[in-house]
Amino acid sequence: MINKLYDVLRRPLLTEKSTAMKDGDRKVALEVATWADKSQVKRAAEKFFGVEVLSVNTMVCRGKVKRVGKFVGKKNNWKKAIVTLAAGSDVDAFGSAPQVPQQAE
Repeated sequence: MINKLYDVLRRPLLTEKSTAMKDGDRKVALEVATWADKSQVKRAAEKFFGVEVLSVNTMVCRGKVKRVGKFVGKKNNWKKAIVTLAAGSDVDAFGSAPQVPQQAE
C-alpha cells in the first residue's frame, strides 16, 4: 500500500484549547493517520493549507474502554499532531463566511 499525502490529515481538532493555541501561539491541532510520521504531516500541511510549518509535535491518544450493558469494548487509538506555523501563516479550518452586505433602511 502506498501512503499518499491526502491520506495523512484526517480532520482539524476544534476545541477550546486548540482555538486558544491557534490565536496565541500560531499552533494548529490536527488528527492524523496513525502511520504518519512528522515529516509526512509537515509536507501534507504545507501542501494543503499553503502555509510554512516550523515544527510538528505528535502524540498517540489511547482509546478509552467503553461499556454498554454487559459488553465491554475499546475505542481505537488515534494520533494527534500539533503543527507550529511560521509568522504570517494562518489556517482557516472551515473557510471564511461570506459577508452579507447590510441594507440601509
